[in-house]
Amino acid sequence: MASFSLHGIAVSQGIAIGRAHLMAPAALDVKHYLIAAAQVEAEIERLKSAVKAVHQELHTIRSELPKEAPPELGAFIDVHSLILSDPMLSEVPLDIIRNRYYNAEWALVTQIEELSAQFDEIEDPYLRERKADIQQVGERILKILTGTASHLPPTGEAAANIIVVAHDISPADMLQFRESSFAGFVTDLGGPNSHTAIVARSLDIPAAVGMHNASVLVKHDDVLIIDGDAGVVIVDPSPLVLAQYRARQERMLRDRKKLSRLKKTPAITQDGEPITLLANIELPGDATTAWEAGAMGIGLFRSEFLFMGRAGHLEKLPSEDEQFESYKQAVIAMKGRPVTIRTLDVGADKPLDADEETALNPALGLRAIRYCLSEPQMFLTQLRAILRASAFGPIKLLVPMMAHAFEIDQTLAMIDQAKQQLRERKQKFDEAIPVGAMIEIPAAALALPLFIKRLDFLSIGTNDLIQYTLAIDRVDHEVAHLYDPLHPAVLFLLSTVIAQGRKAGIPVSVCGEMAGDVKWTRLLLGMGLLEFSMHPSQILSVKNEVLNSDLRLLEPQVKKVLRASEPAAIRTAMTQLQALSAEPEMREAKVARRR
Repeated sequence: MASFSLHGIAVSQGIAIGRAHLMAPAALDVKHYLIAAAQVEAEIERLKSAVKAVHQELHTIRSELPKEAPPELGAFIDVHSLILSDPMLSEVPLDIIRNRYYNAEWALVTQIEELSAQFDEIEDPYLRERKADIQQVGERILKILTGTASHLPPTGEAAANIIVVAHDISPADMLQFRESSFAGFVTDLGGPNSHTAIVARSLDIPAAVGMHNASVLVKHDDVLIIDGDAGVVIVDPSPLVLAQYRARQERMLRDRKKLSRLKKTPAITQDGEPITLLANIELPGDATTAWEAGAMGIGLFRSEFLFMGRAGHLEKLPSEDEQFESYKQAVIAMKGRPVTIRTLDVGADKPLDADEETALNPALGLRAIRYCLSEPQMFLTQLRAILRASAFGPIKLLVPMMAHAFEIDQTLAMIDQAKQQLRERKQKFDEAIPVGAMIEIPAAALALPLFIKRLDFLSIGTNDLIQYTLAIDRVDHEVAHLYDPLHPAVLFLLSTVIAQGRKAGIPVSVCGEMAGDVKWTRLLLGMGLLEFSMHPSQILSVKNEVLNSDLRLLEPQVKKVLRASEPAAIRTAMTQLQALSAEPEMREAKVARRR
């Protein structure tokens, strides 16, 4: 068979080489037929029994989770249990059986497709990809109904050469064959924020998702190469290509061992400037992973994850006490290092109730702080929970998507109100808790004095800032190629915010994807950025770039990048910037002296 390659989305770095193991989705084998009225109750019982069996299955997986397992995994199982309990999945299909006389499998698939269509309307990529969780839960129920178990990869030494290929893989499925220690995985579905992608990063498994037809085009036992850095899968590679990738794989393993030595090394540039490397987390338990990776704090705790199991699922919102316990858990895990908690980033584009109408242009609608200010009781509940957790360690409160002075003032007034409510309850909190803003709207970047005058710190969300500046949806395949961090307008906004923040003596960090991508580390350092926040797995690679950088050399070259306007001139200046790195021997000698 001739070699060919598939292109998808890179979500977990590394090279994997092995043989394909296909997992077929049960939904493909579902039969559609009408039942007689006399069969309705029996069909309802069959579906109820399948749901009950999946409940037990998830409970068993959760209870048998090894202590050393990444904390994300248990939380994902909890989310799947919440979805399974939701009436939208557990009750509505029963009504379909009663009213339309569909067989159980058909009724379930019909409802899953309806829910998936609702999630497709959600603008935010992170929450839009949560439709995969509904589909994965539905898949587990279907496997019970159809009697088709997951064909899991082999265990033992043979698993080291296995690459799982599937339409989609749920976190629960990954847990079931976690002991297999397979080489990598490829899925048709998924994106950079899907649970599958997050699990891949937490387990440090090379992966490529969003391949569309990989599970159809790849045959069982095909030899595969996953280039996790490029999001490319090579099927039946030639001996020459295979040899090249094996050599790359060995180099990466050697480099990774070298990086692990930097875990306790301070992130200081060669000219002596200390750089703060922080972690982005979605779950309270992620804080432990961040601490172990050497993060100097949490630069972004996406609090909407606590609402995610309820968002769009008609579940009651998390209570103040429930939120408080989650925030407190993260604070305690960081052992005195600061935890920056972003207030709820949901809205018309990601409704908390599946029956809410979606805005005509949700990216520009009632979302983030706009939504929170329109729901003051919900917002006060979250603010009180965050404030209470600040009694157990340093917390910084980060507010998303502000653009107007009155939004800042109203938010600060709400924080004062929450503080007063806690004083009346005689509950402790940090009276001087720092409050900051996400700079992710061009208007905010261009009117920065409004923010500097009122707030304690700023955090640049490059994902949305680039998206809004260039007026493109980065996950829309039709325009995704226009998403360009090196566009002159983007570079101007980034450099302006960093420079104005430093001039005013207000801390500025970057918490978007640019912060964790080593391609941009020297560019951001040369702009004057001193705080980076990223996924914990990216910290050591970025630290290595910091240790290998001299700001005295970078700053003049970054000025050349910023002065350029033509794409070719910008790329040339960026190439020259990357070439400024010192020889590895110089870096290693300096690192040794710092130890």
